[in-house]
Amino acid sequence: MNLESPIVTVQKSSAYLFDALSDIKNFEKLMPENRAKFEVIDENCFEFALKGMPDIKLVKKSATPNTEVVLGAASSKLPFTLIAKLDEKATEETNVQLFFEGDFNPMMAMMIKGPIGKFIETLAENMHKL
Repeated sequence: MNLESPIVTVQKSSAYLFDALSDIKNFEKLMPENRAKFEVIDENCFEFALKGMPDIKLVKKSATPNTEVVLGAASSKLPFTLIAKLDEKATEETNVQLFFEGDFNPMMAMMIKGPIGKFIETLAENMHKL
């Protein structure tokens, strides 16, 4: 299952956004308002929950300076990655798009496609908060 957020333009440099997204505690600023939990486990891992959803633990898997930050599920029960792609358009203007890639059975994919789509859309819309 592959989902994409809309592309959002943020009035920050790609270097600034890369540094902000590489610091996982900043993801708390991006979370939707219906967040029930956000806890930093260590410098590369955090756990969060949205109301009515199970806890999800994300780990920073890789980072390509100023262009990409990749987070992945810490559990193999729900294998997925969340990729933030940065495309600097001007000195203080960067396009950001999030990609969700998950390997789920068709039933699970059908159940979570809507909520996950809305979730990554909210994360993208909140990029200006960084």
